[in-house]
Amino acid sequence: MNSRSAASIAPRLIAAVALGAAVMLGTAGCTFITPQDTAHISAVSDGVNVPSTGGPVVVRNALIVATDDGSDGNLVAALVNESDKSASVAIDVKGHQYTVRVPAGERVSLGADEDPLLIEGLDVKPGATVEVLFQSGGDDAEPVKIPVLDGTEPFYKDLVPSPKPTLEPAGTPTPTETPAS
Repeated sequence: MNSRSAASIAPRLIAAVALGAAVMLGTAGCTFITPQDTAHISAVSDGVNVPSTGGPVVVRNALIVATDDGSDGNLVAALVNESDKSASVAIDVKGHQYTVRVPAGERVSLGADEDPLLIEGLDVKPGATVEVLFQSGGDDAEPVKIPVLDGTEPFYKDLVPSPKPTLEPAGTPTPTETPAS
């Protein structure tokens, strides 16, 4: 019977453990140097995220859903106040100015929880972009290009502005004949 001594088994065991550890570190170590996409916030739809409003309110997934001719549009976006104080966001779309108040630590979702902002006289056809300035504080903010979409996709269909009622002139009254007595 051939017996091996503990002294001859130890170096092989140490080598096997070291080799296993090297393989595990080699395959698991990739995540230490690889950028992780889950750490970056990105728009989850067709809208864009605004890099900075100059204040505590951040803008996520901003887009405009317009009529087919682009005459009117609805601004849809999520406005998130990251501070512990209520804040306002001034929004400028081609000279049309709006203000939206966002409570402390809350979110206002235009087009979901709240009505979207109607921009009459937009004059930008779907498929184009329009510059919009979102300003929520005293620091500088840069205008961003927001996509203008139409209601072709089912989830945007209800966000297309309703057509304005057209008033037709009343017809000329026609004289009625009075029966002869």
